[in-house]
Amino acid sequence: MLEALQAQNELNQVLKNRVEKACALLDEGIQLYPNDFNKDTEVSDIWGNYDELGGEELEALGKKFKLAGRVITHRSFGKVAFFHLQDPTGRIQVYAARDDLGADLYKIFKKFDIGDIVGVEGTLFRTKTDELTVKAEKVDLITKSMRPLPEKYHGLKDVETRYRQRYVDLIVTPRAREIFQKRTLIVRAIRNFLDAKGFMEVETPMLHPIAGGAAARPFTTHHNALDMELYMRIAPELYLKRLLVGGFEKVYEINRNFRNEGISVRHNPEFTMLEFYWAYADFEDLMDLSEEMVSTVCKEVNGDTVIEYQEEKIDLTPGAWHRVAFHESLETIGGVSPEVYNDYDKCKELVKKLGEKAVEGEKLGKLQAKLFDALVEPKLIQPHFIYHYPTDISPLSRRNEENPDITDRFELFVFGRELANAFSELNDPVDQRCRFMEQVEEKDAGDDEAHNMDEDYVRALEYGMPPAAGLGIGIDRLVMLLTDSPSIREVILFPLLRTEGASGNGGS
Repeated sequence: MLEALQAQNELNQVLKNRVEKACALLDEGIQLYPNDFNKDTEVSDIWGNYDELGGEELEALGKKFKLAGRVITHRSFGKVAFFHLQDPTGRIQVYAARDDLGADLYKIFKKFDIGDIVGVEGTLFRTKTDELTVKAEKVDLITKSMRPLPEKYHGLKDVETRYRQRYVDLIVTPRAREIFQKRTLIVRAIRNFLDAKGFMEVETPMLHPIAGGAAARPFTTHHNALDMELYMRIAPELYLKRLLVGGFEKVYEINRNFRNEGISVRHNPEFTMLEFYWAYADFEDLMDLSEEMVSTVCKEVNGDTVIEYQEEKIDLTPGAWHRVAFHESLETIGGVSPEVYNDYDKCKELVKKLGEKAVEGEKLGKLQAKLFDALVEPKLIQPHFIYHYPTDISPLSRRNEENPDITDRFELFVFGRELANAFSELNDPVDQRCRFMEQVEEKDAGDDEAHNMDEDYVRALEYGMPPAAGLGIGIDRLVMLLTDSPSIREVILFPLLRTEGASGNGGS
């Protein structure tokens, strides 16, 4: 407690000093937040174009540059000072001397703080230690920072503070900036891949009158003008498949989903999903396409298809991916014999023994899924397609032609985590209505994640949807994998947290 009070007193004193400096600058006629500086150069341009030049070559260049960015470090030696300026592309050292700036401007410059955003105009030279440096002829205050940045060597150590104050995290943590820059590259690479394959990007509603498209608990809201309850979407699936009915044969959407569920290193209540649907294709076509897509994106953003994730080498090279049937995986990976997983009572008993909850009356397929979650999923480190899931847990998937108890569905797992879910789509309206009715019965029995009846979607199928396959892939989890990030909160700019000051932290 005493340390916290001392830290708060120190912060208050720093804030007071900054206010005094700001007032002094105002007294000098200096604006604290002007908008008249136009930069012409990024820091990365200087490093990319001039880092190979020696001191004499830089002097002969005689070119002036105008940069803008935040003061990250500052060292003063009386009549000269060095500071590092950081913009979105990198950081570079700046040399500011009274003889170059003039006595009046240098006096004003001395009132600038670490964290201030400044504009610098000057030439390039090399210091005695051969560091490429901007020799400032002018330094303008662009934005006065009234709060201090975290101490240089310690940064933001408290994880929740990093997520809550992401704006500070991005300033002081190069790793955070790299993750989100790479996230942009990943999403762009996915779009380019699908566009090149002839898919059309679309947008579907975020507000749904019926929660559907996945087994999940929705967020509810209310539209006042229409006086109706609505749901934040848990998946865009049923709207995208309506577009297949309408005649678009290849569609995709990258957007937010919302699920009113727990928070963990793999779960955030709002998250980004890619879903795409392909007419006249089946789930095996999607295995091939998703393998090609993920490996292509990985190669593009990381330079290789073999990466390291949490000290584990992951091989995403096409052809290195494993394909195992669901029930086969229970036996060969989970160590459960068919005599157990195919017998309802024995399966239920094993589920309970593993500490999993077994709901009275739930179907065999759901019990088998709980065995899979406990005994198989954690062991799927290298990329695995697990296919032919039980029909009991796949209400929107097409039944297998040879065995109606399983569906032509797969899930992709890497590092013991589900990364994607896909299947050949169910386009028989009668079968779909029956599946919905079974889901409604399960909801009435207490399963709050069971699917609702969607009469309009059944009606759409009655007009005729071509045979198709569809896939959903979690963008956040893919970014985690390709950036070696242990938690989903590392790859979401502003993850959901408890209200500041509330007890607990809402999960890890």
